[in-house]
Amino acid sequence: MRLFSSDLFRNFSIGFVLGALLVAGVNAQGWDREFTARAAPMPERVEPSAEFLIAPDKVPQ
Repeated sequence: MRLFSSDLFRNFSIGFVLGALLVAGVNAQGWDREFTARAAPMPERVEPSAEFLIAPDKVPQ
């Protein structure tokens, strides 16, 4: 029996895929609530904020 046989890699890959599917399936129940809770309504119109206004200190007349 070889240490790095193809059967060993195949069994590890099958176990990894099954484990990933199991973890995804357990966490999938909370995905719908999590995405809907983060969604926010879009504003009608985006207004610039006064704190980001770039204006010179002295206005020439």
